Formats: sequence, C-alpha cells, structure tokens
Amino acid sequence: MKSALLVMDVQRSVVDLTDAGPEFLHRVRRAMDGARSAGIPVIHVTIALRPGFPEVGTHNRALSAIAQAGLYVEGAAGTEIHPEVAPLPGEVVVTKRRASAFSGSDLDVVLRARGIDSLVLTGIATGAVVLSTLCQANDLDFGLTVLADACLDPDPEVHRVLTERLFPQWARVLGVDDWAGGLAARRDRS
Repeated sequence: MKSALLVMDVQRSVVDLTDAGPEFLHRVRRAMDGARSAGIPVIHVTIALRPGFPEVGTHNRALSAIAQAGLYVEGAAGTEIHPEVAPLPGEVVVTKRRASAFSGSDLDVVLRARGIDSLVLTGIATGAVVLSTLCQANDLDFGLTVLADACLDPDPEVHRVLTERLFPQWARVLGVDDWAGGLAARRDRS
C-alpha cells in the first residue's frame, strides 16, 4: 500500500477557534516529520469559501453558521495553514468547500495520480473534517489510519467517542508516537 498523510484544516483561524495548543501542533508536526522521513507524501487540506459564499446552501446548518460568522473566506489571513505545520516547497495543498477533504476539491485526482491507496488522517475537528473524510475515504476503498492524538475536537467527548468507538470500525487508530515509531522500525529493517 502507498500512503499519504493528510493534515486537514490546521489553519490559523481553526487553531484559534478551537484553542489547539502547542502540544497538539507539536504532535501534528511529529507526524509530518515521520511521514517525510519515510518518504510518505504530506498533503495539506484547507477549507476556503468564496467571497459571498455562493457554495453555501441554506439547508447546510454548519456552513450557514460559518458564512454568517464570515469565517474561512478565500484569501483571508485566517485560512492560511498554521505556520507550525506549514507545507514544505512542493507539498500539495488542497482546498475544499465542505467538511470532507474530498468535497469540492481535487484530492481524489491528486491521490489517484500518485497511486495512493491508503490515508493517514490528522486534523481539526474530529467530528467534522476527520469524520467526513474518513467516511468518504472508506466508501472509496482507501486503507485508513487515524492518528487520534493528532486530531482535535472542541468537544472532548465527541473526540473520545469517535476515536474509541466509531473510527476503529473502519480504520486503525493509533497515536503519533506509535505510528511514527512503526515507520522508523520499518526504515531500520530496510
């Protein structure tokens, strides 16, 4: 299997709104460093909506609330990837228009072009982008791993239930250290 690490919605405004502290950003960074050392592509996924929010329908409660608050407008400073987890030159940045990393983006095209059939998921929020992407990726037959401690939700109970009860039905759920340690052990055996 050929994997990619997805770093999803770790943007300035999302980090600020969820109070994602330096420990969380450090864990995401460790996952990115582990992936890069193992030759696993790191793909950054951001949410950005067009000015005026033409892609937001009135029936979509979550996006309607985002539009009313004026959040995640394409080109605004808050939509930038947080500098602690900034992409390296040449790393792909995908812009999505909905909760799932696949919705309104070219993520599937990028993955298929690279022959990637397995995804490692990180991001904010566990109950939004991570859950939506996991469901869609599962339906698309990707192998899946969720790095539970590199995912964050404003509601700790939502995060716990998803990572302990729901996600294990579809994916391996690991911590960053276990995942990165496994990568290093494979590299050492080679």
